Amino acid sequence: MSTLIRNAAVFRNNSIVENQNIVIDGKYIKEFPDNPDPADYDEVIEGNNMLCLPGLVNTHTHVAMTLFRSYADDMELMDWLQNKIWPAEDHLDDDIVYWGSMLAFAEMIRGGTTAFCDMYMFMDSCAKAADLAGMRGNLARGLAGIGPNGDKGLAENIELFKNWDHAGDGRFKVMLGPHASYTCPPDYIRKVRDAGMKYNIPIHIHLSETQGEVDNCLKEYGKTPIALMNDLGLFDLPTLAAHCVHVNDDDIRIMKEKDVHVAHNPTSNLKLASGIAPVTKMRAAGITVGLGTDGASSNNKLDMFAEMRLAALIHKVKDSDPLAINALEALNMATVDGAKCMGYDNLGTLESGSLADIILVNREGFNWMPGFNSISLAVYSGNSMDVDTVMINGKVVMRHKELLTIDVERMKREVSRVTDKLFSFAG
Repeated sequence: MSTLIRNAAVFRNNSIVENQNIVIDGKYIKEFPDNPDPADYDEVIEGNNMLCLPGLVNTHTHVAMTLFRSYADDMELMDWLQNKIWPAEDHLDDDIVYWGSMLAFAEMIRGGTTAFCDMYMFMDSCAKAADLAGMRGNLARGLAGIGPNGDKGLAENIELFKNWDHAGDGRFKVMLGPHASYTCPPDYIRKVRDAGMKYNIPIHIHLSETQGEVDNCLKEYGKTPIALMNDLGLFDLPTLAAHCVHVNDDDIRIMKEKDVHVAHNPTSNLKLASGIAPVTKMRAAGITVGLGTDGASSNNKLDMFAEMRLAALIHKVKDSDPLAINALEALNMATVDGAKCMGYDNLGTLESGSLADIILVNREGFNWMPGFNSISLAVYSGNSMDVDTVMINGKVVMRHKELLTIDVERMKREVSRVTDKLFSFAG
């Protein structure tokens, strides 16, 4: 299957070139011809007045938690988890997670997000929904070692790896998902580490999200969460650490030495009053930082345009030095850097040989005027509703805002049904 995207403004090599053509062969970008003959291709996509970007990459999600949106807001993290979210999660099942995930994937595609990195329960159902939707995803079974099901969860995560790693025409990778230092004691982290070593599975974990988490870890173990995980050997595996809001210089040094990647979740961290991660300092140290949306705590659930904007604006306010994040850096964090966080070296760029995860963003809206700088406009003025067409792995999954892989009307009915089912416990 060959596809031609014609006469689009293309983001390549950190700049935008107007009136470019892209040829996709199978699931890869092949070339950028000057004068292609449309008759030579199976499909032609017109790019007039469109900005062509790599698909956006969401490096930290709990996608089925879309069903918790507006259920519990304006709360601090531990109060939110212990008194609202964890009791509700006791009522999850495969059916609920499948349709909660499908809702999330519809939102992702509609907003130009083509890849996600998830940690949750009932992940086989999440994977099935992602496969049908055509999404690219990293999947991890959330693991807690403080309850009775720690070993069972780890076994489920290993089974998930055996069933789904590199499945879906290569769209899926599987990671191990130890939740956090406060839910996974050292002996359990060692079990996770040993399983990762045995099967060559990378790690996805929450670390140093709140000051309270760090203080409690120091009190119990005499080390920060970063230092503790390092001493336990977890970072000997490729690791994606979500949040890293409260990290010190020694933590940053460890993360750089161990090539720990960071999923920065600005909206979630602000909404839960967790703080602002020192992203400029981490990036200056050479740490790869991607962007994520986290769970239902985010006001702009799954909206990567909003995360790009906030990531840049926060650091412009907080840091007046030249290391402040600019629009180009924010865009790269949402694309190529996010792809690196997910373990790819051929994703997140529009280059020959890259995987064809591509979005076309319509620049006809008032918010794109005047058109001095489309990179700046994409980050500071663009929004998810501007996305017109989405391609993942060389397959068009949304054309002119019409979702092609998801039955939207059925999804809405099923989401209403499972929401009633999930929250019937609350009376």
